[in-house]
Amino acid sequence: MAKIRQLSNHITNMIAAGEVVERPMGIVKECVENSIDAHATHIEVHIMDGGLSKITIIDDGDGMDHEDAAMAFERHATSKIREESDLWNIHSLGFRGEAIPSIASVSEVTMKTNNGNESTMIQVFYGERVTYKKYATPKGTQIDIENLFAKTPARYKHLKTTQYEFSLISDVIQKFALGYPNISFLLTHNQIETFKTGGKGNLQEVIFQIFGRETAKGAIPIYGKDDDYTIEGYAIQPNINRATKYYMYVYINQRMVRHPRIYKAIQDAYHAYMPSDRYPIVVLNVTMDAQLLDVNVHPSKWEVRLSKEKQLENLVYTTIQNALKNKLQVPEMQPVREKIKVEMPTFDIYPNEVSLHQEVHESFAGYQSTVEKAHEEEKINDVQEEVTNDNIEVSQPKEEKSMDFTETVQPAVNPSFPNLSVIGQFHGNYILAQGDKGLYIIDQHAAQEKYHYEVLRNNIFKPCDMQTLLIPEVIKVSPAILVQLEDINRMLAHMQLRCECFGEDALILREIPIWLKDTDITKFMLDIFDYYQKNQQIQAESLRKAALASLACHSSIRFNRKLNMEEMKQVVEDLRKCEQPFSCPHGRPTMICITDEQLIKEFSR
Repeated sequence: MAKIRQLSNHITNMIAAGEVVERPMGIVKECVENSIDAHATHIEVHIMDGGLSKITIIDDGDGMDHEDAAMAFERHATSKIREESDLWNIHSLGFRGEAIPSIASVSEVTMKTNNGNESTMIQVFYGERVTYKKYATPKGTQIDIENLFAKTPARYKHLKTTQYEFSLISDVIQKFALGYPNISFLLTHNQIETFKTGGKGNLQEVIFQIFGRETAKGAIPIYGKDDDYTIEGYAIQPNINRATKYYMYVYINQRMVRHPRIYKAIQDAYHAYMPSDRYPIVVLNVTMDAQLLDVNVHPSKWEVRLSKEKQLENLVYTTIQNALKNKLQVPEMQPVREKIKVEMPTFDIYPNEVSLHQEVHESFAGYQSTVEKAHEEEKINDVQEEVTNDNIEVSQPKEEKSMDFTETVQPAVNPSFPNLSVIGQFHGNYILAQGDKGLYIIDQHAAQEKYHYEVLRNNIFKPCDMQTLLIPEVIKVSPAILVQLEDINRMLAHMQLRCECFGEDALILREIPIWLKDTDITKFMLDIFDYYQKNQQIQAESLRKAALASLACHSSIRFNRKLNMEEMKQVVEDLRKCEQPFSCPHGRPTMICITDEQLIKEFSR
């Protein structure tokens, strides 16, 4: 008896649904993409119980005639492609013809559509057509999905809470809004409006609605172009960041995608401006020839393959880096006020859950990067401590050794550096200065670290004298470093450093460039080896940056060191000379500003 048999269309649709319809969010994504392909300008998404009870999507798009409405429920029936060559020139979001029949195989679907001439209603319950008739309905399409996975309990039990499922839907609708600011979106949950955009085509306005005023205010427009790619969008100021990478929104030909290598290029562009465990907020749309893009990778269409991928990465990196360099701002201190709770009966959208908007605002309240210091083991005193006159040391002349760092950097090209006048020091850690906008608080360690870093960076590629060590430096290392010594030496060649094996567990360094003469060589080299081991695919440039950042950090003023007025002025003047003075090599801010307006408001003047 034959063992191999052909599956029925209903079963194959249910199998396909496992890839296309993994959860309610996938249904919403597929249906909204169909609405966008139908040239809709207004899209409404109404969710009940996280999408488990009912999902309704309404658009004002082209609609379908009586025949097309029926064909839409047939597998691989699509208006987007007609022949093989069309697969390599796809301009629409949908094209496979799998979504609607897959959805209809695991739920009860009712579709009402009107193309301006004919109106139709069709109902398909779990793969079986139950109604197909002419039906009066407004121009566009409305699709209702009910009782999702009711006949597939194995799939249903893997879904999470209604609150979690709705949060995924809300996230994908916000992604659509950022990718299509010219389309008006409305999202409701259990008949309560949770998100709405005006569809005016202003991306910065959508950023304001999703992330708030401060984020939108700090949005830097980005634009870059080469022979194959055009990129545009907004990069948010580095001081406004997130703990996860999911706030980097990437669109290719207005298709939302997940592309790790583009994410990496964005992170690399922000690397010098933010701590390594924080991630930027970026909205980036890439426009390219559709023939260079393969979107037929997975039914969910999140993944794509690109031709000339490295070229795009370089364009993204340089464009964002240049935008940040030209538009970087001094971060302003945001006062944290206790919120007054006002009772609003029966207005709890989803009980026992923090709303998306509350999460965004609380993320700002937890901002602490202004008190985090590179390689500092000391704990900062409680910021709530009462400030008395004794906290501020007005400078007095001191017989103290001045900072031994005689090299200089080129005068600043950044005109946004404020005109500062030093007034004192706080707790031996921060320099206080007044400027046109208000009170500036300068991290003395981070400021001098930045200056030293740029001095080293500007001198590293210049030919310099070598100093032979009277007693060669012997550095004990792990076997893993010895095995990779050839690669490490190749990366260190531009720094005029070369190590040799010395026994079975050590390296020896016989000479160093003159600018390293006053450095703890062993500690410096161990930092380089540690960084190399942590980043096995590291490039030579990244290794050099890490080495210089480490060296600049070790040679800079430490916390709890009292400075006289001349030393404080020198720190500020050195910082002014930096090409990018507002963040240290590790991405932390060198200064913050408390504006006059904030002080007036706090003192109720």
